[in-house]
Amino acid sequence: MTETSERAPRRVVTLVRPGLLPMELGIVHRLFGTADGADGRPLYSVVTCAPEPGELTTDADFTVNVAHGPWALEDADTVLVPAAAEDYEPQERGRLAQPVRQALARIPAGARVASICTGSFVLAAAGMLAGRRATTHWKSCDELRTLYPEVDVDPDVLYTDDQGVLTSAGVAAGIDLCLHMIRSDHGAEVANTVARRTVVPPHREGGQAQYIEQPVPEPGTSSTAAARAYALGHLGEPLALEDLAREASMSVRTLSRRFLLETGATPMRWITEQRLQHARRLLERTDEPVDYIASGAGFGTGTAMRQHFREALGVSPRAYRNAFRGSN
Repeated sequence: MTETSERAPRRVVTLVRPGLLPMELGIVHRLFGTADGADGRPLYSVVTCAPEPGELTTDADFTVNVAHGPWALEDADTVLVPAAAEDYEPQERGRLAQPVRQALARIPAGARVASICTGSFVLAAAGMLAGRRATTHWKSCDELRTLYPEVDVDPDVLYTDDQGVLTSAGVAAGIDLCLHMIRSDHGAEVANTVARRTVVPPHREGGQAQYIEQPVPEPGTSSTAAARAYALGHLGEPLALEDLAREASMSVRTLSRRFLLETGATPMRWITEQRLQHARRLLERTDEPVDYIASGAGFGTGTAMRQHFREALGVSPRAYRNAFRGSN
């Protein structure tokens, strides 16, 4: 799962097209480019390439000069395909400019491939999403499903990770996707450090809803911030809806409704996600027994924590720790 910074940095290559969205390109460079090992060495080298290098238009009032051509993909460990203005035009099944198709053919076998927002249409047109679970911006999910029925399109998630092929929803979900990949490569601590430097939330589960009705409380209304802060400070203790409602000065019914509006998750699901992240950090950073960590994270027993780990991550806590430690 992780590698030490003594090894060569993992090579991340972003394949951009004319009409690129500068913010999506910036996300990749900012997040992967600021990931450092314990000795301060960079964990990734980040390169931008285009099917035909040179000056590329953007969806803004400036251009971007891309020095690298498609050959940069040939030794990539991870390839990201952001959205471009052409993705917002009516799509046709399999439509893919020949230079883009030829560039994708240069990606080495075994490389991780990911899309941001409607970059998923590029992966789908290239056949990379066939038989896989994928997502895209919620406005384009129906179109993706109609054009590519062989793709299991999930419109209700921030990102998907299906055995090395990943997709994300809108622009901001690209941040979650990149942090997820950094976390998978190097653990929660490195990903959290990158998030702190960038001043973004360190973790939103991929299964969180894309579209949150009211992410910011209306002026004059109460929020669940106090309840969430209380929960984070008492993860190792039993937590009931009544406890959170008391901290937020709300009824249980109001708390549950506002929690879903503000976070995209129910209170209990959100707490479980926080407990999982806390347990992962302890597994990565300490040698404490699984049962001890389970108690401290609020799962009660090692058996309960093992069940949550398998459901969320597909591995047991012990396997997670061994994978994390074994590649150091």
